[in-house]
Amino acid sequence: MVKAIHTEQAPAALGPYSQAIEAGDFLYVSGQIGIDPISGNVVNGIEGQTKQVLENIKAILQEAGTDFSKAVKFTIYLKSMTDFAIINEIYGSYLTEPYPARATIEVSKLPKDVLVEMDVIVYTKA
Repeated sequence: MVKAIHTEQAPAALGPYSQAIEAGDFLYVSGQIGIDPISGNVVNGIEGQTKQVLENIKAILQEAGTDFSKAVKFTIYLKSMTDFAIINEIYGSYLTEPYPARATIEVSKLPKDVLVEMDVIVYTKA
């Protein structure tokens, strides 16, 4: 069974996709960028964007009845690896051990010219 997850506490999808899809025992959260869901604007700076991305993911997870403790895999897309340490510190403040698996990738461009995007897979039955 597949179920779409949607919350007004995170930005609406920028295209034909869902904020998240629950499929079996897993929740697949689409890539989130640093858009403030209230204003609809991209927040400023790498710190602000990283925090907003994680807050957007947190809101989607809450809507699905779960949280970061169930995350099993994150993918982080960065415009510049020079921001890695800042993102890593903020990211780490949202998580507890055991930490999820993760890939971090530098990319040439992201939607709306943001500096960071993240997606996550969550195991919902643990």
